[in-house]
This record gives sequence, C-alpha cells and structure tokens, in this order.
Amino acid sequence: MNISRRNATQSLTAVALGVAGLLVGSLAHAADTIKVGVLHSLSGTMAISETVLKDVALMAIDEINAKGGLLGKKLEPVVVDPASNWPLFAEKAKQLISQDKVAVTFGCWTSVSRKSVLPVFKELNSVLFYPVQYEGEELEKNVFYTGAAPNQQAIPAVEYLMSKDGGSAKRFVLLGTDYVYPRTTNKILRAFLKSKGVKDEDIMEEYTPFGHSDYQTIIANIKKFAAAGKKTAVVSTINGDSNVPFYKELGNQGLKASDVPVVAFSVGEEELRGVDTKPLVGHLAAWNYFMSIKNPTNAEFIKKWSAYAKAKNIAGHKDKPLTNDPMEATYIGINMWAQAVTKAKSTDTDKVIAAMAGQTFKAPGGFTSTMDVKNHHLHKPVFIGEIKADGQFKVVWKTPGPVKAQPWSPYIAGNDVKKDEPEAK
Repeated sequence: MNISRRNATQSLTAVALGVAGLLVGSLAHAADTIKVGVLHSLSGTMAISETVLKDVALMAIDEINAKGGLLGKKLEPVVVDPASNWPLFAEKAKQLISQDKVAVTFGCWTSVSRKSVLPVFKELNSVLFYPVQYEGEELEKNVFYTGAAPNQQAIPAVEYLMSKDGGSAKRFVLLGTDYVYPRTTNKILRAFLKSKGVKDEDIMEEYTPFGHSDYQTIIANIKKFAAAGKKTAVVSTINGDSNVPFYKELGNQGLKASDVPVVAFSVGEEELRGVDTKPLVGHLAAWNYFMSIKNPTNAEFIKKWSAYAKAKNIAGHKDKPLTNDPMEATYIGINMWAQAVTKAKSTDTDKVIAAMAGQTFKAPGGFTSTMDVKNHHLHKPVFIGEIKADGQFKVVWKTPGPVKAQPWSPYIAGNDVKKDEPEAK
C-alpha cells in the first residue's frame, strides 16, 4: 500500500513538473517574439485598397526576420480583419493591444477608421503607424503619419490644375466619399480656391456613400457644370471600390482628360487594376510615389515585391505585381519603427516614440524620407502622374525634393495658434 502511494505521489509530481515545464516553455516561446499588429480591411468596400497593405507589411516583417529580427527576437505578425466596419476597427485594435500584446500596429486606411481607433491607442499607450494620405487637422503622440498631409498632396495637385501646364482650370468639382477625409480636405481646398479668387458658383461639391456604384447622373451633371465655358477640373476623394464604377462611367460618357481632367487622391495602380484604362489616358493622380518612378531603390522594391507576391501566391499580384503609394508608406513605416526599436534597445512605447524623431529611410520614391523631429509626419516628395493606357502613371510634375508636412492647414481659421508637435499626455 505504501509502495502504491509512493508511486502515485511520484507520478503526480512528474505530471506536475511536466505541466510546469510546458508552461515555462510556452511563456519562454512567447517572450522570444515581438508581436506586431496588422489592422487592415481584408473584406468589405475597402478591401480593394487595404488587402495589399497587409501583404506588404508581412513582406517587410519577413525581411526583418531574415536579418535576425529585432533585439535578438523574431517579429510575429498578428493579422486581424476589421472588415471595413469602422466601430470594429476599435474592437480589433483593443484586442491587438490588450490580448495579443502587440508592441506596435500598422493599419487603417480611411480617416473614419483611424478616428475610431485613436481613443484606444491613447488609453492603452500603444503606437499606430498610419500609411495613407489624410485631411490633417490632427497630431497625436501615439500615431506616426507616413502618408501625406494636405500640403503634400491636395494643395499641390490643385495648384497644378490651375497652372498653365495643368490646363489653367477656373471651375472645380469636389467629388468625394461621404466621410471625414473628403469633407475636411474639400473644406481646405474650398478655402484655398477662395484665396486664389475662385468664386463659390465656380465650385461644385458632391458626396456619395461608401460602396456607391451608380455614377451616371453625377457624371452627366459634371458635364453640364463644365459646359459653362470656363475650364473645369474634377478633384476626386472617392475611396474604395466605388472608384471602379466611377472610372468606368467616366469612360462610358466620354469625359476625356483634355476636356475635364480628373485628379484623384485615393486612386493608384491597385485601384485601376480592374478598369479599362484606355479611355482614362491623361487623367491624373497626386501621390508621393508611383511604381513607374525610375531609380535603383524602386527597382529593388518592385523586384522584392514581385518575388514575394509570386512565392506567396497573392491574388492578382502573382501574375501582375503592382506597387503603390500606401504600400511604400507602409514599408517605410515598418523599417523606421525597426530602426527606432534598435536605437531605443526596447519596444517600450515612450522610448520608441522618442527614438522615431529624425529617423531616415531611403525610400523607393527616390528621396530619403525623414520623420520630422517634432510633428510625427514624414517629409515627402510630391508627384503628379497621368494615367497611361497600361494602368501605370507618367510623372508630369514633381517637387524638387521632400516637402515638410503641415498637419494644421493654414487655410483653416485658428490653425496659426496650434502647436506643430503632439502634446505629451
């Protein structure tokens, strides 16, 4: 009986030690990785634009891991799908930070999704890298903005349209999706145009909901507005999959660039993939990067992406790999964050934020991107490209070098007193 008890006790002890060993091993394994959140819509109306940002983020993470990771640990991506559902972005952000314990998150496209997650990142003191052009009027300690502010995209684009090279436009159609980015951007553009002497009657402003697909009446109205005799241009802040029916209808109604040029802020190589671009030749987009830019850094970026897309069998890209501006901004952001972690010797939020100031990265766009020492925005070049028959862009105008972002637009009253750096909380 005593022998049986002793054996039983020994067996239980062995089991307990084994379980403890497994737990320790599991915890040790968890501590061996640095978790990185990827927060992009992989379904819904924004999937057309955001899915590829998830893929390029994973490519950048793989590259960093291939070089040994960070701080002696591999990066472990945690991918979630907020499904173009703006409140769900906040839930998924909270999950990434509180449950998955990510050190940083790369994500969002629309400003409404970014606005949705901001309270979460502030409350939990975590970092978001936001890779898409936006309306400005925001500066947060917990966000790094690697896309363009209005003075790095919208204002130069409209200045170009008003110039002789851009067609000397006198009337403007401000056409956008109905949410914060288009409305605020157009508020800034309206004030800018007014400062240049453009009257209210020479500005038409219209919005459509996310996922809108019938642009027949809108384009007919644009043609009617343009018939007034003055040179007219369209400024498009349409986002997501609505761009496909918009551009198809543009072609259907024969609205040519020579008559009424359209400049888009959210249409790049990826959004034009499903469109017959032959009728759209000459229409414009303003970005800080185009795939067609010729330089060794961009050639290497495209080569890496093409190989990765083929190896991972990425839909569309395995046969026709495309790069675009938000992909470049995502890639810059991840690499700058990795540099900041290395400099800080830590993934601690406050230490990384401090180490991000002044970080530089040789960007595929052809210039060295610099993270502003104060305002959490990149210094970026501006390019205006014409759509070509093959869906690529021919650069027709560019700044001489990178432009410093103005988060607070000087065309909005009261912005002259706002600080050009986030306040520490």
